[in-house]
Amino acid sequence: MNTSQPVAPEPARHARAFVAPLVSTLLTLPMAAVAFFFVGLSPMACDSCNGAASDRFDASYEVAFPVFGFGLLVVLVLLLASWALPWQRRNAAARVWLALAAPAVVVLASVVFHGLVDWP
Repeated sequence: MNTSQPVAPEPARHARAFVAPLVSTLLTLPMAAVAFFFVGLSPMACDSCNGAASDRFDASYEVAFPVFGFGLLVVLVLLLASWALPWQRRNAAARVWLALAAPAVVVLASVVFHGLVDWP
């Protein structure tokens, strides 16, 4: 008499589970680097400013830069989550959505940054 319990079949491994995170990573990291480059150069927009305009720009930049940095941190978390999900078919949709959200958050972080800065 066999007293062992029947073993449930292992969920099917998705053969192309790496595609969405890979494409997203290859698009998102250069986008984030370019966005960070321009955000880093943006204080030069007010090099010729003086007085109140310079003070307003500096105060708004001091708020906008950490917000942008937090946005890039969210991008990193999304990319890591898209790679870290188990490579099974049941996680395919979540993996694709996370992979699509990462470059979208880079764009959103840039738009929010440019909206927060009081440009001269």
